[in-house]
Amino acid sequence: MALTLFKGLKSNCFRWYPSVYVARKHGVLYCSMRNAQGQTATTQEKQHTKLKASSKKESGKLEEILKNYEAVIGIETHVQLSTQTKAFCSCPYNYGAQPNTSICPICMGLPGALPVLNSKVIGYAVKLGLALNCKLSLNSKFDRKQYFYPDLPKGYQISQFDIPIATGGYLDVDLPVEFGGGHRKFGITRVDLNRAGVPLLEIVSEPDMRTGIEAAEYAAELQRLVRYLGVSNGNMQEGSLRCDVNISIRPIGQLEFGTKVEIKNLNSFSSVSRAIDFEISRQVLLHSQGQADHIVQETRLWEEGAQKTVTMRKKEGLSDYRYFPEPDLPGVTLTNEYINEIRDSLPELPEMKRRRYEKLGLSMQDVLFLTNDINVAAYFAATIATGADVKLAANWIMGDIAAYMKNEKLSIDDIKLTPKELGELIASIKAGTISGKIGKEILFELMAKGGTVEGIIKEKDLVQIVDPTEIEKIIDRVLVNNPKQLEQYRGGKTKLQGYFAGQVMKETKGKANPGLLNRILLEKLNAKS
Repeated sequence: MALTLFKGLKSNCFRWYPSVYVARKHGVLYCSMRNAQGQTATTQEKQHTKLKASSKKESGKLEEILKNYEAVIGIETHVQLSTQTKAFCSCPYNYGAQPNTSICPICMGLPGALPVLNSKVIGYAVKLGLALNCKLSLNSKFDRKQYFYPDLPKGYQISQFDIPIATGGYLDVDLPVEFGGGHRKFGITRVDLNRAGVPLLEIVSEPDMRTGIEAAEYAAELQRLVRYLGVSNGNMQEGSLRCDVNISIRPIGQLEFGTKVEIKNLNSFSSVSRAIDFEISRQVLLHSQGQADHIVQETRLWEEGAQKTVTMRKKEGLSDYRYFPEPDLPGVTLTNEYINEIRDSLPELPEMKRRRYEKLGLSMQDVLFLTNDINVAAYFAATIATGADVKLAANWIMGDIAAYMKNEKLSIDDIKLTPKELGELIASIKAGTISGKIGKEILFELMAKGGTVEGIIKEKDLVQIVDPTEIEKIIDRVLVNNPKQLEQYRGGKTKLQGYFAGQVMKETKGKANPGLLNRILLEKLNAKS
């Protein structure tokens, strides 16, 4: 495997404080629930009540203790690059391929087999380094990192140690409270040499994070970034993006770091948050009980089922890896022309896009949704490029279109509604050609079958009725046919207005202009008989 290190990455958290978001706080977030239902006085229920009270008391004690400590969190993120071939040979890598079918003597570390660097790996590393605001090293080198692992037949990894390709960058992160769902994958132990030599970038953050939510959002932002750049698909379930979290705690006000513990086996952003919160609580409890010496530098695993971390192995030190310069590969030299060429090719990044969408008048909730997926962002951009109202376009995409994709298990690229036709649909509703209700019906037909807004309107005669005289005639007919309801309305049951409006819509098949309909209907209902 090949690792290129990004050292010293700082996480600058951009914060805003509406009620649905939180600022950075020390400690852990806890959610407690109350049971509002009455309980019968059985012995079992009394015992259950005592147990709940005891648990609540213990939870309260823990929260009180947590206020006295600060967590220090850093993340090592491993990003698998989307190159067609591996880092040091011409073997392809395809996720899910049969074991040991995409290997060669170089992958297996056979005597005499010499690696040849894939130049695309360097290009992707430079692109990501620039996007992370890093300082690039014009001259860097590869090193051998010695350790044993079943899928590492050479007994060493070609990595970078003291001269990484990029250093000293930062990443801006927006922090909502609610984010991402969990993903579980049951493991099957096997030796699969297909991964030998797959190019990885390791992004090492500064220990700037303090909560599980901050760390999870940092990792999610990195995923968005690599997807926007096209350097990786960032799929955690495939191992294309993996996070190793380093956590220590210290009393509030103490400058010295505590003993660092690393957590592995984090295959979702929600796992990152929950594992960190558990580990913070575990370490704080040991500190508060005078057992701080029981916190040792080790690697722990996150057990999803048990929702806890467990010891995996003692943490290796740098001396255990016995780093030395890779003798079979020359150094990497970058020119300013090469760097500038890549810089000029960078797309609009998630952070830039969020700030631009905010200037369009969208709320942060809208902005986060629309920029989270690069394909959704592109769809939205194409829709408003047709001249569609920005807020209406956002509402349609975040509402009915998102619900349809979720129900049908489709991506934005799979639906048959084009951005051009969505823009046309919004314009038709805004101009009064069709009603919002008819527009929704057209929307679902376009998503499922395709076509054009104009074609469906003509084919099904859906043009909105905007002639006041025609609407008035229909209202008169409805009132004549419903004398009992009319008498009840004029007797004080004014909620029956909705009934009459529904009857008119039924007769017009939903084509009556709602504004005109309600205005004329009220005049008729309130007129003296």
